[in-house]
Amino acid sequence: MIFSESLKKNQDFQRVYRAADSRANRYLVLYRLENGLSKNRIGISVSKKVGNSVVRHHMCRLIRESYRLNEKSLKPGYDLVVVVRPLAKGRSYREIESALLHLMKLQNLVQELSSENKDEKNLNRND
Repeated sequence: MIFSESLKKNQDFQRVYRAADSRANRYLVLYRLENGLSKNRIGISVSKKVGNSVVRHHMCRLIRESYRLNEKSLKPGYDLVVVVRPLAKGRSYREIESALLHLMKLQNLVQELSSENKDEKNLNRND
């Protein structure tokens, strides 16, 4: 991730949970809190209710990849926590990516891309 770091400490997650604005859909919950930095920090939480460690890690990888491919279109300066809901288990990459983008649009995290960036994004997707 070029423009982002990971949230790793429990205290960071707790701060976001307490003070953040949240939105949810069938598969994910997204918490957003301004961090005052020039980059985003993202944390992913997958409970044991979702599945065993293999399933949980797979979900984490799907979300991280969805975020990585779309991070150029996001506004910087936020701490984000993505919580995976049990219904997300067994969903395809496209469904998870769509759910994540839906929540990011609801949270006003998506900025308009110039036509050059749109072309570059489409080329990266086709590789």
